Amino acid sequence: MFGMDSAHPHDLFLEAMDRRSFFHPFSAIESEPPKDTRIVVQADGVRVMDSTGRWCIDGSSGLWCVNVGYGRQEIVEAMARQASILPYAHSFTGIANEPAIRLADRILQWMPPGMSKVFFGTSGSDANDTNIKLIWYYNNLRGLPQKKKIIARERAYHGVTLGAGSLTGLGYCHEMFDLPRSYALRTLSVDQYRGKPDGMSEAAFTRYLADQLETLIVREGPETIAAFIAEPVMGTGGVLVPPEGYFPAIQAVLDRYDILMIADEVICGFGRLGAPLGTMLYGIKPDLITIAKGLSSGYQPISASVVGERIWRVLTENAGRLPTFAHGFTYSAHPVAAAAALANLDIIERENLVENARLSGRILISALVRRFADHPLVGDIRGAGMMAAIELTADKPRKTPFDPALRVPARIVAHGYEEGVIVRPLANLIAMSPPLTMQEEDIETLVCGLRRAFDRTLSELR
Repeated sequence: MFGMDSAHPHDLFLEAMDRRSFFHPFSAIESEPPKDTRIVVQADGVRVMDSTGRWCIDGSSGLWCVNVGYGRQEIVEAMARQASILPYAHSFTGIANEPAIRLADRILQWMPPGMSKVFFGTSGSDANDTNIKLIWYYNNLRGLPQKKKIIARERAYHGVTLGAGSLTGLGYCHEMFDLPRSYALRTLSVDQYRGKPDGMSEAAFTRYLADQLETLIVREGPETIAAFIAEPVMGTGGVLVPPEGYFPAIQAVLDRYDILMIADEVICGFGRLGAPLGTMLYGIKPDLITIAKGLSSGYQPISASVVGERIWRVLTENAGRLPTFAHGFTYSAHPVAAAAALANLDIIERENLVENARLSGRILISALVRRFADHPLVGDIRGAGMMAAIELTADKPRKTPFDPALRVPARIVAHGYEEGVIVRPLANLIAMSPPLTMQEEDIETLVCGLRRAFDRTLSELR
């Protein structure tokens, strides 16, 4: 076999081959590779199976993305049909393909009023990079070349490319990468557990956050601030739900200073919060919307930047100034990915999964409160729709986080896997984002398995 030497035969066990060849994203780099690689080989419904034959309920939907669940033959068949007819077509210089055209039109039907065009990519990161470039392009056309800074929030996650990674507000995504870049500014997150002073109402916290944003804008100079970007519910940063009236208060500040609003719906979109988009749920008025994950439920890599009329109008009014809009990707508007997304949206709409997420989300939060409110390791339980988190604490009254060296979230996740449930460890909490197809019995299985994992971890710590 080409490239294979006698010291590394082709029949290596997958675990050994993984250690030899695979550079994993978001994983520790170790001098001695770990020997406990978890290889997923099959999935069906809300469960996945590893190479040992263990089936687990997937409380994370992969990476917040498998909204319709696994094993959807309707999506697989749509992909196969499209691949047999037209497996690839680029979309440069006005070239198009039918699935992409239909998908762009379908996406706009999911959007709030005022959204105009859909620009396709392959990941949430590249869609947010597209947004950054669009914002700079827009302000250059307006004769405002200094208006380039973008405000994001502490603990935000907007991707890991150079552009989007600068907007991400998690320090571990910046270390040793020379990030963030200077155009990225930071304001406070919406952490109501550790960020809101005791006794402060949600309404007062909202006013405080809006005031802090305005102070930052005035200090930097409004003429330099181009946009504000926010997830409706912050995902990787801790499943942080905004306080009452937050986005209308933020929007009022943005409107005073001619600042664009980017709604990052990569996680929240397409039913995750029990609404079509978080934008509708929280009264956001976006100029750009970032979508990915739930657009295809992860069956194919596809993302989009949805462009509002405010921006599109400036682009068309200045259409003759440059010969071409010189931005795009080889796989923008990929026909097989578009076919997968169309079939995925068919399922979400036909099975009313947005409403199921709203109802099942209530059941999930209720079950978590019932099983965990009195647990010694638990400080807070929160969520919206099919997004939930359990915040950990070493001391409930003081809200003291655990020493990272104890690896408490990682211990819980490891025990959870042994109990047949998959959840995500994030800093000082456990996050969940199950498929929108979860039924009450699935939720009970998830929550009971997770409680056993917490109890096992508590016994170890004691």
